Amino acid sequence: MKEDEKKEEKSKVKQRDILYKLIISQLKYDGYESIGQELATALEYEPSAIAPSDRLMNVFGIGMQHEHEMERPLNRLEYTLGPGLDLEYETDPQTSAPEPAMYETAYVTSHKDKCRAAAFTLDGNLVATGSVDASIKILDVDRMLAKSDPDAVEVHPDAVVGHPVIRTLYDHLDEITCLEFHPREQILISGSRDTNVKMFDFSKTSAKKAFKTITDAEQVTSMSIHPSGDFLAVSTEGPVIRIYDVNTCQCYVCPYAREHHLRPLTCVQYSADARVLVSSSKDGDIKIWDGVSGRCVQTFPKCHDGAEVCSVLFSRNGKYILSSGLDSVVRLWELTTGRCLIAYTGAGSVGRQEHSAHAMFNHTEDFVMFPDEATTSLCAWDARTAQRKNLLSLGHNGPVRHMVHSPCSPAFITCSDDFRARFWYRRNVH
Repeated sequence: MKEDEKKEEKSKVKQRDILYKLIISQLKYDGYESIGQELATALEYEPSAIAPSDRLMNVFGIGMQHEHEMERPLNRLEYTLGPGLDLEYETDPQTSAPEPAMYETAYVTSHKDKCRAAAFTLDGNLVATGSVDASIKILDVDRMLAKSDPDAVEVHPDAVVGHPVIRTLYDHLDEITCLEFHPREQILISGSRDTNVKMFDFSKTSAKKAFKTITDAEQVTSMSIHPSGDFLAVSTEGPVIRIYDVNTCQCYVCPYAREHHLRPLTCVQYSADARVLVSSSKDGDIKIWDGVSGRCVQTFPKCHDGAEVCSVLFSRNGKYILSSGLDSVVRLWELTTGRCLIAYTGAGSVGRQEHSAHAMFNHTEDFVMFPDEATTSLCAWDARTAQRKNLLSLGHNGPVRHMVHSPCSPAFITCSDDFRARFWYRRNVH
């Protein structure tokens, strides 16, 4: 086995040597003689021994043609919402998405206690918020926009009929920690510190109580619904992920103790095709699980230098995982290799982060967004280059504990310990 590894390493060194020489020869061929000479000297090659050549351009052209022929089909989420972030194929990405700092508050809703959970429907038409007061609100996005825009009466004549809050649900006994909309039915799923997962049919105006309850042994911290809507992954204050059958409420857990996290879970999420799911924990690790067998297939250890990992999120194409930690750093991981490709830094520079907070992409995956706890402002970066963008003051009087972006429009919601949830939107500027 070691002999094979040595051969593979020698092969990689040889390939890298050829690649660098091709780069130098291409630079010389294109007239960048001095840059080619500098690179050759830095790599300890004899500059005069490498002749000008355009072989690299020819190899590149063949590779691009092959890549185009092998181009994979888009998954359902990419087809619906756009391709999103793909560092492997992008050469000159263009975006028309607004910078997060350009968003404005369009509506504010208040709970009777701290607000710490939110979710959008897949079509972005509804948003739900959950609170420590055990209540849940479902709000209509068009109505929220109409409330803050006097011209909306002409654009959305039906939107101003009624209050933005279309449902208020009470069936939990403790803090709402997570919310998920069913991908196909008018069902809202909630998780709570009362150890229950509840399902509400919000198509019925009179329904205040859940039509189905799953009782766990631990406080629920996070959930992710399978794209089919048939299964629900649940993370709790324990170290073991639960997979529930939504129809039968049967529970499955991985039977191999060595594969589980060592400390309480903080977040769990299915990929868009549900082939894998990702989990994070207070133990500082990120784990990848097979979506069919439920076995752990990969572990990224000490992802935030040993600090608690607060959130994990798949990119639309499932190639990357965005994580945030109590070290106030957001990282982009490559699923196949487990490498950290990009670190988004600068949040937490004026004060240590005390509370867990979630990082997210905007709807086009051009920007990464994360709340700075000390300044109560929104940090944003270019997702591809990690270039810092302008800060956005979030206007809350307490830490922002949860944020979620609309999957299909320039809108997001922030949930804070000041009892409020703010709905942010970027209107078209003509």
